[in-house]
Amino acid sequence: MKTLNEEKVIKNSNRKAMIDKIVGFLFLFVCIISASIIIFTIFFIIYEGINPFVNQYTLDDGTIGNQNFWGFLTGLSYGESNYGSLFLVINTLYVTLLSAIISIPVSILTSIFITRIAPKIIGEVFKTGIEILASVPSVIYGLFGMGVICPLIRDLAYGIGIQTSGGLSVISGAIVLAMMSIPTITLVSITSIQSVSKSFIEGSLALGATNSETNFKVVLKGATSGIISGIILGIGRALGEATAVSLVIGNAFSGPTFNIFGISSTLTSIMMLGIGEATGLSYDIRFSLGIMLMLIIVIINLILNYVKNKITNPFKKENKVLAYVKDGVIYLKAYFNKNKNNDNEENKNETKDENK
Repeated sequence: MKTLNEEKVIKNSNRKAMIDKIVGFLFLFVCIISASIIIFTIFFIIYEGINPFVNQYTLDDGTIGNQNFWGFLTGLSYGESNYGSLFLVINTLYVTLLSAIISIPVSILTSIFITRIAPKIIGEVFKTGIEILASVPSVIYGLFGMGVICPLIRDLAYGIGIQTSGGLSVISGAIVLAMMSIPTITLVSITSIQSVSKSFIEGSLALGATNSETNFKVVLKGATSGIISGIILGIGRALGEATAVSLVIGNAFSGPTFNIFGISSTLTSIMMLGIGEATGLSYDIRFSLGIMLMLIIVIINLILNYVKNKITNPFKKENKVLAYVKDGVIYLKAYFNKNKNNDNEENKNETKDENK
């Protein structure tokens, strides 16, 4: 009887181990596919983005040539003879900064209201509405910007004696991008605030702090890491948005533009503008702009993650990247020393054999 039970247990454990292996291989396969798509996309954009500086094209004036790399990096105009990107980078960062100035305070205050101030039913209604806004396509935001925001900006500018291009302007683009970023930042902030331990909140109230003091000094501080993660996601969406911003910003071909009522352009709006009719150098140069956009997103993410680590863990002195580099150096030293010792032992053995 005992033997039968032991055999059953062994069979069940073997079957469970086999299922775990199959599920593990399945997850590994899905992970490899996902990573392969990302890697393939990055390499494809880099490959296509290098072409304008290497290949020869027939230019509009009939001459044969390619895009000057230095002119691309430092150019302040985007034309058929020279495609510059510096003003587009500056415009993109400027518009994104303006949108962040609008979206970050609104998102944080909204998340506090939903989680800490509003009655539960009202909070759920607002949260559902924000979730719906997060799923709205970007072209809808662009159409709303054209039909509502641009006329408002036009009337506002006219009221203070400033002429605009029908409301197409930097501030219109910033407002549209802020509207698109707010749902993302708010939802992540809500989740972060809800994860703050209730004992911290109760302890703050027990010590005599008001609800406002508790919300701003305890709740927000405890949810800082998650809130900054939401800000990173929101800024990433603002940087990568093309359709909505191209409908309201005016798409200027020179710059940079710092006048909030003037027309401007971003990397994404120029990349999308007329891409269906673009050929030759005009088509390939858009992939070069895509490389610039990827670099900007990576750099901004690194900076924001560095800030987040400094805020959430100010006593941590060593960076993870530096730690990995140090570990790699130690491993390489140990590896080479091991090989060196092996070579010395082999040489000693050969010398002994020769002496014999």
